[in-house]
Amino acid sequence: MFQDIAPHHLSIAYTPRMPQVGDYLIFIQDDSILLLKNDAQSLPQYGIEPFRNIDDKDFIFLFSMDEIAFFYASCDYQVDEKTMWHRISILRTIEPAWLGFATTTAYHLAYWYDTHQYCGRCMTPMEDVTIERALQCPACNVIEYPKICPVIIAGITDGDWILLTKYATGEYQRYALVAGFAEISETLEDAVLREVMEEVGLEVQNLQYYKSQPWGFSQSLLVGFFVEGDRTKKITIDSNELKEAVWCHRDELPHDDDSALSLTWDMIEAFRRGWKP
Repeated sequence: MFQDIAPHHLSIAYTPRMPQVGDYLIFIQDDSILLLKNDAQSLPQYGIEPFRNIDDKDFIFLFSMDEIAFFYASCDYQVDEKTMWHRISILRTIEPAWLGFATTTAYHLAYWYDTHQYCGRCMTPMEDVTIERALQCPACNVIEYPKICPVIIAGITDGDWILLTKYATGEYQRYALVAGFAEISETLEDAVLREVMEEVGLEVQNLQYYKSQPWGFSQSLLVGFFVEGDRTKKITIDSNELKEAVWCHRDELPHDDDSALSLTWDMIEAFRRGWKP
């Protein structure tokens, strides 16, 4: 899956240092990231054109990947003939694959820094906590830590059948599984039962944990479960969430380019190969 980057190793440990030539720079603008205009659509690197003489006073250390560090560039940047803004979904296809995962993780942290510049209680500019990755308000002492949102993915099965869905909105329009954010006070198991009922109107049972996956695109941790449903029951789609929900036999499942990337398609492929509760 996306996070399977061995033999490379991403160390999220907060060990800040100054940028060195070759370190990667993350510039973001809402849900877009700055890339170089070349055939490889490569990431900006410190000390390498067109970022040879850039001021590093606004750089924030994010993490290291092997011997290379990633930094969030918190300054404004005006694109030129050598650079362009690109939707973060491009990171699904960036090569090498380890760089795509690392950059998505960097976007997760950079987005948190970008959206927590001021204290949510008193609007004072936040400051770095030097001993750990956190931001603190110097006026009222509120401390903020990076946000991780738990999301459940439910593979609803009935014998040799699995329920596939398509989202009603959004950029991703291929087949997926029922999914949703866990709410405050919920267990992950309760979130599965609620999301399945809300999105397709089915009761399910026999929840079995499958795998988890960090998903920096939505600042989330995805948690996959297989559950048992009844395909003779009527499906009632929440049209705000889905535009399609269809039972598909194990031998007739579609294929998708995401099969080696996302937890959703890892689960679908596992079911295709014969996974049973």
